[in-house]
Amino acid sequence: MTKVHPNATAAATDRLISSAADGNGQAVLTVWQKSLLFNCNGFTVFDAKGNLVFRVDNYVAGNRGEILLMDAAGKPLLTIRRKRLSFGENWLVFDGETAVNPRFSARKHVNLLNSKCLAHVSSGVNNGSPGNKNVTYEIEGSYAQRCCAVYDDKRRCVAEIKRKEAVGGAAFGVDVFRLIVQPEMETAVAMSLVLLLDQMFGSSRRFSP
Repeated sequence: MTKVHPNATAAATDRLISSAADGNGQAVLTVWQKSLLFNCNGFTVFDAKGNLVFRVDNYVAGNRGEILLMDAAGKPLLTIRRKRLSFGENWLVFDGETAVNPRFSARKHVNLLNSKCLAHVSSGVNNGSPGNKNVTYEIEGSYAQRCCAVYDDKRRCVAEIKRKEAVGGAAFGVDVFRLIVQPEMETAVAMSLVLLLDQMFGSSRRFSP
């Protein structure tokens, strides 16, 4: 099996990416759609040196419709909860394990006339509609193909999801991909957007009720 996190031969490629990224201040992460814990659904995220930076472990018997993003030591960073009794797919993201004063909200884009747009992210509990002035981020592309871009309110690309290059002749599937985050965005926030996209468009919809 091809190693997901960069070390040995795989590290050579990611060191080149990392050295180029350091000059620009961007972070290049490897996202693996697999929990480190047995019998769990989740994600494991490594930096360009192969160090564990984020993890998500969703127990099958745990709370459905709630996802906890943790650091490498298991400290809660952000909690994602599905907004109840709302039209369409709406999600709230809270700091730590709190359930009050959401940091931002996200709404799945359903306008077929603009198929490139996947979701709108707004500050606070806003509904994330396209015409709203509080829209913080807009996500475009195809999550199924692991090819997405996150734009801020100034239309700057602040994060990207890309397929991970083949290493040693073995290609990675869609369960392993890269998350490239510009310095204008927090890496934890960028990873929370990955989790939201996976809830909206990916196989992890099974986490939801």
